[in-house]
Amino acid sequence: MKKIEVAAGLIMCDGKILIGQRKHGKDLEYKWEFPGGKLEKGETLEQCLERELQEEMQLQICVGRHFIDTTYDYDFGQVQLHCYWATCKSQDIPVVLEHEQYKWVSLSALKEYDFAPADKPIIAALSAQTGKELPL
Repeated sequence: MKKIEVAAGLIMCDGKILIGQRKHGKDLEYKWEFPGGKLEKGETLEQCLERELQEEMQLQICVGRHFIDTTYDYDFGQVQLHCYWATCKSQDIPVVLEHEQYKWVSLSALKEYDFAPADKPIIAALSAQTGKELPL
């Protein structure tokens, strides 16, 4: 099975987290995800996350602490998702380039969205953090 390493960001701004909805016609179309992308040869996961957010949303971020890793076997390959906390470097508004749409949502509202399977354990781990200080 093909292994795909992906860096994803829990991007916080004003107490809300950024999520994106996958485009029509792509794998997992219309599923929600934490923004990020595939690791390229020679880059770290943190560099990957910064690059992907710049390319896909024209958003500059500051990558923080590692949060969680998840693995999910899809029909197109095994996705190893490495999730990091991140903050916006400026008040730039994300540009919709690679997603149907994006939203800033509260942590408690994440359960209302239909997330991709690899992202669901992240939501469970975030739920366990509710009421605790977030580890940015």
